[in-house]
Formats: sequence, C-alpha cells, structure tokens
Amino acid sequence: MAISDTQKVDYLFKKIGFGTTKTDTNANKLAANESIASPLLLRGDKVWQQAGDIPAVKPSTSSSIVGVYTGATTVECTEDITATGNRTWKTNSTDWIPPEFGSTYLVNVYIHTSGDAANAEDISNKVFVTGSGNNDEWFFDYQSGVLNFIGDNLPNGVNFSGKSVYIAGARYIGTFGVGAAAGEDANLGNLTISDTTISSSNNDSIILDPNGTGQVEIVGTNAVTIPSGTTAQRPAGTTGDLRFNIDTEVLEVYNGTVWENASGDTEVITTIDSFTGDGSTTAFTLSNSTTTNGTIVTNNGVMQEPGTSYSVSGTTLTMTEAPDSATTVLVRYTASSYDLGRTVGDSDSSILVDDSSATITSTINNSTVIETTATQTEFTGNVMPAADATYNLGSSSIRWDNLYTTDLHLSNMGKDRGNDVDGTQGDWTIQEGDENLYLISNTTGKRYKIMLQEIV
Repeated sequence: MAISDTQKVDYLFKKIGFGTTKTDTNANKLAANESIASPLLLRGDKVWQQAGDIPAVKPSTSSSIVGVYTGATTVECTEDITATGNRTWKTNSTDWIPPEFGSTYLVNVYIHTSGDAANAEDISNKVFVTGSGNNDEWFFDYQSGVLNFIGDNLPNGVNFSGKSVYIAGARYIGTFGVGAAAGEDANLGNLTISDTTISSSNNDSIILDPNGTGQVEIVGTNAVTIPSGTTAQRPAGTTGDLRFNIDTEVLEVYNGTVWENASGDTEVITTIDSFTGDGSTTAFTLSNSTTTNGTIVTNNGVMQEPGTSYSVSGTTLTMTEAPDSATTVLVRYTASSYDLGRTVGDSDSSILVDDSSATITSTINNSTVIETTATQTEFTGNVMPAADATYNLGSSSIRWDNLYTTDLHLSNMGKDRGNDVDGTQGDWTIQEGDENLYLISNTTGKRYKIMLQEIV
C-alpha cells in the first residue's frame, strides 16, 4: 500500500515547520510533541558567499555575481524524457536567483520554435505562472533549474511539436562555500581556506577582531611563527606590527614612526674550548678573553665551581688542581648583548655588552660614539655635563691623576657666587707658548704672561 498524502504532508510539516523527524502518525503524536531534531542539511560548499551583493532589482547585464539570461542568451531547456511527455523541462543549470531577492527575479517562461533563443522572448510565446485557467500552471525550481507543469494539464492550446521551453532570468555565479571537501579550497568572502592555510584573495589584511573587551588568544604549548626578513624588506609598517629581522637577528616592532628593537637582553653561549689533562698542567690558553664568572668549565662532564675550582684572567684559565691525564676539560663562555632601552631609528643605534672581548660599545646611526674596555673609555664626540656649573669631574677625595688638554678654559661666571678671595667672578683661558704660559681674560680682553723661572 502506497504512503498516503496525509502521511507525506505530516512528515513535511514536522521536518520543515518544527525541525524534527516524524516518529508517529499525527493522530498519535502531534508535531509539537516530536522531540528528535532533524534540521535541514546546509551544505557549506553551496552557500552563496556574495548573496548580500545581489541587487534588489535584476540588472540588465551580467556581472561577476549575477548572470543575466535574456535575448540571445535566453536558456533553451531540454525535455526530461523520464517524465510524462512535455511535463518537465531542464535548464541544465543550477542556482537561479529566486524572487526572494526581488520580484524582478521571477523567471519568464516561453514556448517557441527549437533552436531560436534570440526570438523566444515574445509576448505571444509567453506562458504565465498562474496558467490560463485550465489547471495548467507551472512551477520552477530555482535551485535545480527545472520547470514542471505542475497542474493536471499542459499549457492550453500549445502544440509542443518542434518547440522547446525557454527560460529568461538570472543565476548566481559568484563565490561559493564556507567549507570544502578534502583537497579542495573553501572560500568565505575574500578569504580562501586551503587545508590549514587561510589567505586573502584580494591582498587585503586578515583581521581578527573580538569586537569587545575580549582578546584574541592562541593556546597550546608549541610556538607561533611570525614574519621574518631583512632590514630592506621591512613593510611601511602599522603601529604594533611585529617581525623578526634576519639581518640584526632581533625581534622588532613598529612604534608608529620607526621600527625598533623589541627584544631584551640575550645570553648566547659562544666558543667551546676543549683541553686534555696530563696530570700536571693547570694553566690553559683560551681562544678569547673572558672572566671567571663568564665561563662554564666541566671536567669529564662534572661542573666546576668558579673562583674555587678555577679562575680566568684574560685568555688564561687556571685550574686549582691539575686535571688527571686524559681528562677532557670543556670551557664554554658567553657573549651578552643587551638592548638598554629602545633601539633608535632604523635599528642602527644600540648598546652592545660583549663579555668575550670585555667591551661595551655604544653606536648611534651606525657610528661608534663610546667604546669602553677594562683600561679606557673612548669618545668620538664631546662629553658634556647635564647642567652648567653643577657637576664635578672627580672630587676632593677621589681625583684624576693627570689631566691632558690643549687650551684650558676657566670660568665661574655661571655660579651664584664669586671666588673665595674677593668674591668676584671671571672668565679666563690659559694657552701654551714656546717659552711662556699666557693668561687671557675673556671678559676684558686683557692678556698676561705668566713669568716662568727655569730650574737647572
């Protein structure tokens, strides 16, 4: 016995109206009492991504989103020979835009001589959706592109011999999908998802916006790979941009004006020196100068205590006890680079603390301005106090040993009081002559010679 129309309608009512599956007849279980969810299938690969860009009025010409079929492009259908003669006709195209998007998208149906699409759109050839009053209405399935004369009769008075059904309307031809089958790309707007890669199809930025007070979080125990490149490959930069510079080997961030060093101090284990003990030798020559606390020494894999088991002076490692014969002594020492403050400009200004060479180097605009070693500090520019007549060079208890200079300029004009003898202030320059010293007053312009007596 065939399924009754009543049962079919009950199934559709429960499925479409309530999103549930039919488990019993309506007499035994109403739609509101069905509890097993059965939502309609929504295929991600068939979603019209650009549906929001479909105009409310059908355009006159095709675009990248809407394909228009009229005039010579009116679609000539083929008869479905599996159905009753002339009852069903196929456009062989899917995704026709329904009147849901606007009344002008209602397709027009014509019956006209086969092979003559250009002349099909004539009012005399048109058959109306409401029929002619003879139960000869038609229904067009916009998703499948199939037309069916759904009434009991075919269009009144139409002879189908040598004729075809023609459809004039519009189809969605834009981008599809929010997902895809394995091995295929999925598209969502201007985003393309290929396997585990998300890319922009129009070279725009990909923005993750929590749209509130939340944060974008990346969880897990692995790592995040950020862009890397040379200094020359830096982009124009937007405030907050982060990248790794392979030239400077530092993490850098764009502060809104320039790229600056984003990393803090770095400790890097450098050269490893290896020695073999002979039972008597206690002093070993290192490949670089370092310090006791800047070295890690192992004796056959056993860590040695700095200052107790060994000491380092320059390039000489001295062991307290001579390593046994055939014992392997490994010496590791570090080079430390510190970003003391932010890097200025295009990462061409920095302070480098190098333990291996015992040198501190300050660089501005790629030029060394201060270099400090264990014995001296060299300046390539002027050394200035932060304020006039405020700070001392040395003190009464800690004095510089010797002062080497050319002209000597002396002035107390910037102080709030004069000297301790007569309370006056002055501005003088002492200059060297062949046999005399000269004293010049910079306030009066008077010049004096300091009388010198030779000691034999």
